[in-house]
Amino acid sequence: MENKEKKNSIVKRMIFAVVAGFVVGFLSLFLREFLNGHGNGNVWNIINAIFFQDITTTDGFEGLGLFYIIGQLFMRGLQMAIVPLVLTSLSLAMCSLADPERLGKIAGRTFITYLCFYVVAAALAGAMAYFVKCMGWFNVNLPAQEATETVTMEGYNPLVTVINAVPSNIFTAFSSNNSILAVVVVALILGLSMTALGEKTEPLKNVLQNLNDVVQLFLNFLIDKIGPLAIFCMISRTLSVYGVEYIKPTLVWILTTIVVSLVLVATIYPVGIFLTTRLNPVPFMKKAAKIGLFAAATNSSAATLPLNTKTCTEELGCTPEISSFVLPTGMTINMNGTTAMHMVAIIFIATAAGIDIKPSTLVVAAFLSICTAMGTPAIPVAGTTMVYVVMTGLGMSSELCMIGYSLVLAMNYLPGMAVITLNVIGDAATNVIVNFKEGVLDKEKYNKVEK
Repeated sequence: MENKEKKNSIVKRMIFAVVAGFVVGFLSLFLREFLNGHGNGNVWNIINAIFFQDITTTDGFEGLGLFYIIGQLFMRGLQMAIVPLVLTSLSLAMCSLADPERLGKIAGRTFITYLCFYVVAAALAGAMAYFVKCMGWFNVNLPAQEATETVTMEGYNPLVTVINAVPSNIFTAFSSNNSILAVVVVALILGLSMTALGEKTEPLKNVLQNLNDVVQLFLNFLIDKIGPLAIFCMISRTLSVYGVEYIKPTLVWILTTIVVSLVLVATIYPVGIFLTTRLNPVPFMKKAAKIGLFAAATNSSAATLPLNTKTCTEELGCTPEISSFVLPTGMTINMNGTTAMHMVAIIFIATAAGIDIKPSTLVVAAFLSICTAMGTPAIPVAGTTMVYVVMTGLGMSSELCMIGYSLVLAMNYLPGMAVITLNVIGDAATNVIVNFKEGVLDKEKYNKVEK
């Protein structure tokens, strides 16, 4: 009873933090426009310096940036735990799944389910965005002055992800959150080797288990105690920093991405669960809602992994062993929300730049996006940045395309909140499906209604 009340309290505090963040953020946005419009820009500069200033920039050396500091400390704390969490949880999962034949089935089912969700998300997102294009809603005037703020990255063959998955130096892989896929491979090798050596590796297994317990304790504290305040600060600051000059030309893209993502969340996962398990998808959606909410607030699938694992094992009837494999793997390769966002962004950028994109081009875009998304780091903004890779593959390199890309980057946070929800709830849905197919899903726990 006490744990249930504590869990409900955390969910309520997260909901309150999100709502309060939007309220304060929009009020700050309107206050800034009002003060600047009435010649009181200095007043806003003082407010911005105290609460919202990015203190790491040259312009922010005199600011306090209280909201910025709280948000950054929270996100850095979460990101600090990503590598040890993936390493320990996957390694221990391999030890618990000692039967190679069973492990192969679980891995196969996991990958196929994720791939199916990828394809469906890309197809539906592309179709909905193409409809918006045909309605003429993506025809906007791009602000040419923003071209100088474009952030670019080198294009590359998406299959390079396969090579980079095997690190030449494991310590290099452990030193960056940009190499999570390599950490997954190291963890799988370590776990399988420990299983093959048997009792000889018990001391190492105990060390990994203790490290996993330490990481889980730290993350639970960070999420339960600091999470709501940090979420409030991050959302408030994001809405306060971006002005209407950015919002106006990209409003249709923002709304389209959010609507497409939420429609996909409400359709493909319930339908997928029903078709593959014949279970009632309503309990899943109710219990997975807080996972999506937390992911939307933090904008990081890695940060949501502990809550996702807890919800799957304690409320959805999934086993810890299979969850320890499916969820970290999904955090790494399941970015179907990112692919959906890529499809909308590509159509928006092309249309705004005067390019009449065809359905056949969208098929190529979907392939490039899926390959790219699988190697996207589980950190904020990474998926939006990778839009450039898809653009390069399609030959979209004109100045107007770069302007559209810069606007997508500038206003990525709000759409990203919906996109990340699609990713993490997909991890949970896949976990339920794999557990059911393995015959280990606790149906009573899955169908239990939380009071």
